[in-house]
Amino acid sequence: MDTTKPHSARFWNYFVGGKDNYEADREVGDKIKEIFPGLADVAVTSRHFLSRTITCLAAEHGVRQFLDIGTGLPTADNTHEVAQRVAPDARIVYVDNDPLVLVHARTLLSSTPEGATDYLDADLYDPDAVLRAAAGTLDLTQPVALVLLNVLGHVADHAEARSLVNRLMAGLPSGSYLVIGDSTATSEGMIAASETYNASGAVPYYVRPVDELAAFFDGLDVLEPGIVRITRWRPGPDGASGAAPDVDAYGGVGRKP
Repeated sequence: MDTTKPHSARFWNYFVGGKDNYEADREVGDKIKEIFPGLADVAVTSRHFLSRTITCLAAEHGVRQFLDIGTGLPTADNTHEVAQRVAPDARIVYVDNDPLVLVHARTLLSSTPEGATDYLDADLYDPDAVLRAAAGTLDLTQPVALVLLNVLGHVADHAEARSLVNRLMAGLPSGSYLVIGDSTATSEGMIAASETYNASGAVPYYVRPVDELAAFFDGLDVLEPGIVRITRWRPGPDGASGAAPDVDAYGGVGRKP
């Protein structure tokens, strides 16, 4: 583990107020805050978006299985915590291929007695291996919600990213769901923040136009309100999400017919 270079999971952890980060992560984080303070809002509101989408799928659509790829370092309101609050029998599989993330996850993540939580060492670039490993905990003949939150930007080529998403969804049955939320190239500040991060020596992260993010949902039935800013996806009654700024991040939820 090289702590002299920024790391995406640790960098994001710093932005959401976590403690699992190092000087290199904080240094580039502070530099980006000066260039584009809005990225901190993206980090925080992304967690709110995750919570709302998982709650919606578990409570309103009866989803009991979740496959969360590239989840990053555990923080508050992780996928299994949100899902199992609604449905204690929910089963969740996290996937990452980062040793730091795996160590923290296996130490901190637990499950209700009725459900199950597992953490797999696997790679987004090998969808078949991900699905094979996930089948040890999930029943892939029954609907699964695939969660890809702030991870697809690591795939530079849009066509390749679409192919990976399509291959993962192809391995899930009808009635499954796709949840995507990601930073978007919708302001000069966000684009500058991405360029600064990529110049830091970290594994690059590329922000995309909204239409490219929306293309991941081709062939799916997109739930209302569609592909929108993550703060505008069914904001909560407490007003926390509704009052959030119009961040440079979009997301949505789609159902496989």
